[in-house]
Amino acid sequence: MNRLRARGLPLAVLIAAVAALIASLLWAAGHDSPSWRPRAGMMAGEVTARREPVRNLADADRAATRFAGHWGLHVGEVMRFSNGFYAQLLDSSGKGATEVLVDPGSGRVRLEFGPAMIWNTAYGMMPAGTRLGAAKVDSGQAVRIADRWLRDHRTGLHAAGPDLFPGYYTLHTLRDDHIVGMLSVNAATGAVWYHSWHGRFLEMQEHGSST
Repeated sequence: MNRLRARGLPLAVLIAAVAALIASLLWAAGHDSPSWRPRAGMMAGEVTARREPVRNLADADRAATRFAGHWGLHVGEVMRFSNGFYAQLLDSSGKGATEVLVDPGSGRVRLEFGPAMIWNTAYGMMPAGTRLGAAKVDSGQAVRIADRWLRDHRTGLHAAGPDLFPGYYTLHTLRDDHIVGMLSVNAATGAVWYHSWHGRFLEMQEHGSST
């Protein structure tokens, strides 16, 4: 399994880069049209027309909420990192739908890199024929897989409880029970994808709560 993951990593990185390029092209082609809307299975980058700096969690929550409305979703957890803001988008039943990033300078909201683009079987960008099989990894296994990966690659960190999204889990990484970052575990294969793009964790809130 570890050898398979090691061989698959360059391909995953390449696929992520291609997906990001496609997202940018789709956004550039369609975001100015008032009738254009994203749909499940095709996330086209940033679709929020209003652009303004995002200075705090409340600003990020509002930007993510405008974005989520394009799918009839709502915002759950919002986090601030040194490189920008992150938000979970939930469906009407409160289940995880996808994950987005909010740029602090422009207020742009877009699908998060990596698992949200490549592994998400409902809101990702991969054609249906390329999706992996049914989930084989349960939540407890996801934590154990994450902890083994962290033991080998991020000494001193361990995983918190997982949040399930279509096709994968995302887990906070902790040091002495304090959040450091996050990683994702593929629900079909058990592959791990560390979210290396966030930078240093600063603060978080649930949608609608005070900081």
